Amino acid sequence: MSKFKILYAEDDETLAFLTKDHLNQFYEVTHCSDGTSCLDTFHANIFDICILDIMMPKMDGFELAEKIRILNPEIPIIFLSAKTLKEDRIKGLRIGADDYLVKPFSMEELILKIEIFLKRSYKKIIPEKRIYIVGKYQFDCENYTVFTEKEKIALTQRESDLLKLFLDNKNKVLKREEILKSLWGDDDYFMGRSLDVFISRLRKILAHEKGIAIENLHGIGFKFTIQ
Repeated sequence: MSKFKILYAEDDETLAFLTKDHLNQFYEVTHCSDGTSCLDTFHANIFDICILDIMMPKMDGFELAEKIRILNPEIPIIFLSAKTLKEDRIKGLRIGADDYLVKPFSMEELILKIEIFLKRSYKKIIPEKRIYIVGKYQFDCENYTVFTEKEKIALTQRESDLLKLFLDNKNKVLKREEILKSLWGDDDYFMGRSLDVFISRLRKILAHEKGIAIENLHGIGFKFTIQ
C-alpha cells in the first residue's frame, strides 16, 4: 500500500526537517531545498500535492508554481511563507495556488488543508466515469489505483482491467471464457492460471470489505457481488 505523495520545497533546513518528519507519518514526502531542483523533481515524478515556500534560492516559489501549473493545471498547491503582505497572498492565489499559509503555521491546520485538497482533487475526476466506489475504496481505472483519503494501492494493468470488468458487471455471472477473452483475447490454460492469480490479489485487497465478494462458480465462472 502506498501513501499520497507530497512535493515539498523549503530552504530552511530546520523547518523542512520538522515539517517533513511530521508529514511522513501520513504521506510520502519528497523535499527539495531550492526551486530549480524542485521543478526537476516534479518533471521526473508523479505527485498528488505540492507545498511550496516562496523565498528560495535559484527559483522562487511564485515562479515555481507558475511552471508547475503549466505542467499540471489540476494539482493542488499550498504556499507556506513568511511573506505576510496581502499583496503577496493575492499574487500567490492569482498564480494558481489553492491556499496560502503564513509562517509560523499550525501543523494541524496544514494537514487538514492537505486532506481537503486531496479529497477535492480526486473527486474532480469522478464525473469522468473513471472512478468507481468499492466500499470504502475508490477505484481509478485509468491510473490503476485503489485509494482512500489515507492510502493508495497500486494495481497492475491486468488487475485494473479485471476489477473494472467486474464492477461493470457487478452481481452478474461472468463466464471464465468471457473474462479471459476480454482481458487477453484468448482463453488458453496459461492465461487461465494468470486469471486465478489476479482474482486472488483482488480478494486480498477487498478482504476487509463486508458485503463485497468474488464468488467462484465452479465450472461456470465468477460473480462479483456487492450487497
